[in-house]
Amino acid sequence: MTGGDAPDSCARCGRTRASVSDAAELLAWVRQRERGVDQWLCHGCARTHVRDIEGKLPTDYWL
Repeated sequence: MTGGDAPDSCARCGRTRASVSDAAELLAWVRQRERGVDQWLCHGCARTHVRDIEGKLPTDYWL
């Protein structure tokens, strides 16, 4: 995905946007750019990895 495209699924857990019924959770999806590629994280994965995201750690280091 690029630019302002809406995410179809979470790059971490594979959760799809269609599976989310809460509008607030849909708005809480996070976009990150790694190695020139946009990746999207669902609300749950973003909360779990917020320190990794803020520390700009590559996703290879996320456990």
